Amino acid sequence: MSESEITNTLNNYFGSETVARPTPEVWQVDTDQLRLLLMLSSDQTLIRILVPIVPLQTAQSYLIELLEANFDLTQMVRFAIHQGVVWGVFQHFGETLTTQDLKEAIDQLVWLHQNGLNECFKILVEKQVRQIIRASKLQGQSLEATLQSLNRLYEEGMLGGLDQDSQEREQFLSAWKLQLERLWDSESIV
Repeated sequence: MSESEITNTLNNYFGSETVARPTPEVWQVDTDQLRLLLMLSSDQTLIRILVPIVPLQTAQSYLIELLEANFDLTQMVRFAIHQGVVWGVFQHFGETLTTQDLKEAIDQLVWLHQNGLNECFKILVEKQVRQIIRASKLQGQSLEATLQSLNRLYEEGMLGGLDQDSQEREQFLSAWKLQLERLWDSESIV
């Protein structure tokens, strides 16, 4: 892919007013929603596109889920960590990169940027719900008894918080119920 093709693709995707070229090896896109960097390697053979996602400190408790997302979710792009930031990254050899591949990579990076850690949070929540189900089943509890235990924990302030109003507590309990019902039968104890 030539430099002019890169420039044209970025201009068409984001609008020429958002695309800058601070150095011959770097294109920078600044929109109201995101900053995207496209860089050429020093030998001009590799193209790397980066989008900052969140500070590393924010993602610290999701590192395993980030790696799992790299395996299952992120397709052509990856989560990476550099200089205290979690980035969305795409790398490809420039010689074989097509305009369509570049557009698809940008689509995926924009999606990662917009969703941040949401998918990683969902993965973590599902793991925790599955742990609760296994623990409940090991204790011989039914789904109904597990829901009653969660309700009691919310009422006592062990979950949610004592200052949580009843409507908010009901929303949380509804979410718990949906997840528990969705996953209950798929989780077995060995």
